[in-house]
Formats: sequence, structure tokens, C-alpha cells
Amino acid sequence: MSAPAIQSTQFSLLSSPIDIGRVTVKNRIVSSGHDTGMSVDSAVSDQLVAYHRARAAGGVGLIVLQVSGIHETARYTTHMLMATDDSAIDGYRRIAEAVHPYGTKVFGQVFHPGREMMESLDGSRPVAYSASNAINDRFHQVPAAMPKDMIDEVITGYADGAERMRKGGLDGTEIVASHGYLPAQFLNARFNQRTDEYGGSYENRLRFLRDTVRAVRDRVGPDFVVGLRISGEEMSEDGLVIDEVVQACRDLDADGLLDYISVTAGTSATLGGAVHIVPPMSQQVGYTAPISAQIKKIVDVPVMVAGRVNQPQDAETVLANGQADLCAMTRALICDPEMPNKALDGELDSIRACIGCNQACIGHHHAGYPISCIQRPESGRELVYDLPNPVVRRKSVMVIGGGPAGLKAATVAAQRGHEVTLYEAERRVGGQVLLAEQLPGRAEFGGAATNIIAEAQRAGVNIVTRHRVDGDFVRASAPDAVIVATGSVPRQPEIEIMDEPTILEARDVVGGVELPHGRIVIADWRCDWIGLGVAQMIVQKGRKAVLCVDGYMAGEMLQQYVRDDMLAAAHAAGVEIVTNVRVMGVDEDTVYLQHRLSGQPVMVEDVAATVFSLGPLPENSLVRELDDVGCDVIAIGDAVAPRTVEEAILEGLKAAWNI
Repeated sequence: MSAPAIQSTQFSLLSSPIDIGRVTVKNRIVSSGHDTGMSVDSAVSDQLVAYHRARAAGGVGLIVLQVSGIHETARYTTHMLMATDDSAIDGYRRIAEAVHPYGTKVFGQVFHPGREMMESLDGSRPVAYSASNAINDRFHQVPAAMPKDMIDEVITGYADGAERMRKGGLDGTEIVASHGYLPAQFLNARFNQRTDEYGGSYENRLRFLRDTVRAVRDRVGPDFVVGLRISGEEMSEDGLVIDEVVQACRDLDADGLLDYISVTAGTSATLGGAVHIVPPMSQQVGYTAPISAQIKKIVDVPVMVAGRVNQPQDAETVLANGQADLCAMTRALICDPEMPNKALDGELDSIRACIGCNQACIGHHHAGYPISCIQRPESGRELVYDLPNPVVRRKSVMVIGGGPAGLKAATVAAQRGHEVTLYEAERRVGGQVLLAEQLPGRAEFGGAATNIIAEAQRAGVNIVTRHRVDGDFVRASAPDAVIVATGSVPRQPEIEIMDEPTILEARDVVGGVELPHGRIVIADWRCDWIGLGVAQMIVQKGRKAVLCVDGYMAGEMLQQYVRDDMLAAAHAAGVEIVTNVRVMGVDEDTVYLQHRLSGQPVMVEDVAATVFSLGPLPENSLVRELDDVGCDVIAIGDAVAPRTVEEAILEGLKAAWNI
């Protein structure tokens, strides 16, 4: 089953093999360590094995597994792997046996978060241990200073975990010192306030990491790869900066015990720094490559880089510029596991590009669920949807509505062998994605439409635009199955309107309607990207924006890193935000609101216009028209209940899977 290494002429560097220690990796594409939420009872599950097998089959050169805790005090979530006893060995072996037949190498990650504790096993707040009592701003932890005997236990734990990975047949281990986790807490002089041999001078602060590297190497021997992951810049007040990290990497490289260094950015310790753990689409492509370049200049071992490298062309550029030796393309591989094979075979147009939305990958992890992808819901569900499912009898399938739900349903039905025609009333397919891409910092979101339209065309879907379907047309066409994906319509505000105020809908603003000069209120019930995006758009047009949200914060429904990045942009733009209010009335120059918690009135005066972003209504009238059509009628996406692109595409998959 092992696939031969492919040498691509277009991607001559990306496709070339590289030696890491005594292991040869067949290409320079890496799936870096990332939490999947797929462990069960802290152990490898069938789903986790299937997830990594799919990426190995897709051609990735190296997989780095998610973190494995190496001490009981390292349990920073309830759904992480643990390497604290020999029961972990069998799980590593299962993954190794699943990916090795494809020529893919696999490393594990040995990990302790220190003070970066997200949750506990029983809901009580666990004791978080760190170098000292320096507080954590993001999780509001006051850690205990790790006593010397625990330091010894933890360092031994790193070695024990690495040995179990070696016994399980993995090819290497990666010591996680990135994102402000425990080794970085010892290294950082602003956080490490110790007065013993692990604090004070630079040599003492480096000692914890140096002792860990030495303990791991001594335990696993020279043939097993030992790497280090570290943030070249923690991108946060009081965080490690590049000069400090360069010095540490230089000294650790000189010890001769490491086989590679994996460079990333950001820290878990602050909200602003955490944005860079999984950077959203607003961050520039490859923005961490200049950081890895500075480390690559001063070390002799290979350097890999992570941070918004989502396309093979971008990865090749990073390698050609000498900024790294390998590129972590993790979200790109979640979005399209076949990306390496497609790229190296020259099939670039068929690659489903990640758009950096963070919704179903890290967003699912933070919510406590297995990760997936809004564009490819098969990811994380490989045990169901990566199995062959050809049709028994070819049917004629009519899909009504060309948004994400309809496009996905049409694509999957056609791929399975059905004859599929999709009808869209507008001149373009793509649905609300075509609006989302026009908001500030959201242009890349349009890739979701571009990708799925191309997939539908390749699958052979007949796409008919400017055609509004009614019940009579469906009956005359006599399809075997109908999928209704007609989306949603804006909800009109049920409020008191006095005089003749200017009232707009968020879609009007995105569509380019002329705005009056002055102060514009956005009444935002949804608390998602629309309100924040429209507010920024209004400011960019030279108006003042007041974002009034019916929730605890603007962007409350968004994935944390996306929300925090958008909140930072809104603050920088001067957007005024009023929280916990619902709109009650509007007159010529005033918006009347009610505080959701106190019930007290809140007024915003000197208002030139009010923009509504309320919960839309399903456009499902056609479903009722088709009660007697005589074939299966399936409603999906917003036509059932307005939600997000993720649910629309998932329901499109499920509907077509069962026809």
C-alpha cells in the first residue's frame, strides 16, 4: 500500500524528501499537532485512527499527533490524550500501523500546559502548576509554584511519554514549549520568579527545557527523532520575543540533542496572543515565516513553520525563500486530506482551500466536540462518510437553491452516481457566502463558495441559474427526489417605528446601499460576524457606528480567536459597542433599547440610520407546495431553520448520502 514518493516539477522543494534525524520524510508537508477532540477516556479512538489514516492516504509526509499529557497535572482538557502509563502504547501503535503503509511518518507530542488550564474532570477548578505564581490572564488562573520534587517528576514524565511513543512504533516525539506552555513559563523572565536553580539567570530559566530535552534523548536513544515546538514570537504583552527564542534555540541546538525545531507564534496566556494559536483569515498568509527564518539562520537542524500556510504555492514560496525546511499545513489538510496528492500530481484546481474560518476545527475543540470542517464535514466523520457509497439505482435528483446546502447536496448526489440538476433563482450560485466575503477581513470566506461550486461542476451537476422553481415545475419535471435548499429571508423588526426613520437591513449595507452621514446604529441580535463586519464597513465609509448587541459581547457566537480578532479590529476602528440590549423602537433620530438583564431603558440619540441584523426566517413556502408531489422531498439548511454554513453543508451531505 505504501505510496512512492512523488517528485513534482512545480513543487520541487515541497515534494522533495528530507532527513529529520535518522528518519526520512517523503515530502515537506506536515500535519502539525492539533487537538482533535477524538480521544475517548484519554486514549486513541477508532475515529482518531481513521482521521489520521485519511490524511496519510492523502499524501502528507509527516503527521504530528495532538498533545499527550505526561503528568496528572497536565490534564488541561477532559478530551486529551495521556501518556502517563503503558496503556497509551497500544493507541500509538494503532495510529502508526494505520499511516505507515502510505509512507507517512508520525511523531507524538509530549506536553504539560503549566498554568494554561482550560477545564477539569469534575467541574471544580484544578490546581494549575507553573514556574511561579505569575497569573494567567486568559483563564484567570493563579498557579501554584511547582515544587522541586514535582519538577523532577514532570521531567521524568516527558521521558516516560516519549518512551511509550517509541514503544508504540511512532517515529519521533516533539517536546511542546510553544504557546506559553510550561517550558515557556520557565524560560520567560517576566513569569519565572523562582530563586532556585530553575529561576533567575537565563541559564537557570533555560534549565527546565534543557533538562527535559536531555531526559527525553537519554531515554529514547539516537534513532528516535526528538524535536521541539516553540513560539518564535508569543505576540503578547510580557510574552517571549524573537531575540529570547533565538537565543534559546541556538543554545539547545548546540547541545546536539534535537533533530528539528517547529516554529509557530502566539501564546495561550492572553486573549490577544491566543489568536495566533490558530490564526483566522484576517492574518496574512505565511506571516510566521519571517519568524522561522530567523531561527533557521542560527540552527543546524531542520526547521518547520506553522501559521496560515494553506496553499501548496505558498508553502513552496516559504521553502524557496529559505524561511523553513517543512511547512505545517494542518487546517489545509483538515479541509482537504487529499491536498498533498493533488498538489504533487498537478491537480491544483481540485484542491479545496481552507478559508481560515476556524468554525468547525478549533471551534469544535473549544466547544468540547470532535473537530471537522465547514467545507468538508466528512472530516472528523471518516468512519461514516469516507466509506464507498455508490447508488444502487440511479435517480433523477432536483436540488432547489444554490447556496452551500444545495451545492453540497447536489455534489454528493452526483458523486454517488445520481443525475442531478440544481436550480438557483439568482444569477449566481453561492448564497449568503457571496455577501459574507464582502465584509472587511472576510474576503477569503468567499473561497467556500468557489470551492463547492467547482466541486459540483466536476461532479457533473447541471446548474441552472435565474430560474425560480414552483410546485408546478417540480410536478412537470417528475424527479425521483427533491432537495429544497431555498435558504432564508431577513426578519422584519417587530418594534414601534415613529416618524420616518431610515431603516436598513444588514444585507443592504453589504450590498452597497448609500448610507446617510452621521451616527448609525446596528441592532445585532445574532451576535456573529455580521454585526461586527457591518460596523467596520460603516466606519470605513466614513460614518460613526454604534453596535448594539443582544448578548454579553459582540461576536459572542463566533469561535474565540475569530471573535477576539474582530473585536480588536472594531476597537481600533472606533466602533462603539453596547451589550445586553434589545431594540424596542426607533424614531427619526433615536433608537430605544432595553437592557436584557436590568430591564432598564437605554437610548442612543443623534442617529442617522438603524441597521438590523436579526434572526432570519426560513424560506420554506416551496416545501408546503410540494406536499403532494409524489416523490421524496427533503428540506435542508436555512430552509429548515436558519443557522450557519457549517450546518447547511453538513445537512447537504447527509441528505444526498441517503438518496
